[in-house]
Amino acid sequence: MTTQQNIPARTVFIVSDGTGITAEALARSVLSQFNLSYSRVHIPFVDTIEKVRHAREQIQNEYRQTGLLPIVFSTLVIPELVCILREARALHLDVIQTFVDPLKKELGISPKQEIGLSHQNMESEEYKNRIEAINFTLAHDDGQSNRNLDEADVILVGVSRSGKTPTSLYLAMQYGLKVANYPLIPEDFERGRLPSSLESYKNKLFGLTIQPERLAEVRNERRPNSRYASLENCRYEVFEAEGMMNLEGIPYLSSTSKSIEEISTAILSDMRAFSSPAQEKPSPKI
Repeated sequence: MTTQQNIPARTVFIVSDGTGITAEALARSVLSQFNLSYSRVHIPFVDTIEKVRHAREQIQNEYRQTGLLPIVFSTLVIPELVCILREARALHLDVIQTFVDPLKKELGISPKQEIGLSHQNMESEEYKNRIEAINFTLAHDDGQSNRNLDEADVILVGVSRSGKTPTSLYLAMQYGLKVANYPLIPEDFERGRLPSSLESYKNKLFGLTIQPERLAEVRNERRPNSRYASLENCRYEVFEAEGMMNLEGIPYLSSTSKSIEEISTAILSDMRAFSSPAQEKPSPKI
């Protein structure tokens, strides 16, 4: 039996008739369950016979060179293209057909089999709202602007480099939320109060904290050997920030060992706890 220590590295192909975001997300999630070293090859926009034949040859060449079956995650919807791709020697994991066929049998109707349906309607209200949310979030990153904060769905607070910006952008891009974020700085701790611009929006605040040791590592990558990145200062800022959030009743969590997706899910759960079902945002489109 092969042990985890001597499993050979594999090549994983992400093949899609669109951007490949869905297939890549699934591949990442599934492969994370295995102690496997692998390299990824992205082949997006495979929407013609010529393109799928080229993808098939890439996969086949990989098998010829290594003697190992490549792993293929695909989201092709046109049956003819699927059949051509499957001619390559590989382990094929078809994301679309796995679910379409059982649904077809259960519902008694045929799928549309049209490319790009999940990414159409760029003129739809939902799409426009998402673009507006991204623009809002970029304009309100790191306390750049106090304008229109009443439009924010959530305002993230925390010390510098605790993960506010990437989380804000993820929530905007995936969920269409308007997110502002503000750094809590030593001046705030000396005053013992939140920035004055946030006083009226406490019901929209959510905090991020982080272990001081991890914060020092992150800050040293940006400003090595500085007071800003010193462990002593990081401990001080984290302690004061958590104290302020506890005092103000601001819900918060540690970003130290959590992914952006996990952090965002926690924020969404907190938002839903204080909103009616009619106010909830739609699920992300990928």
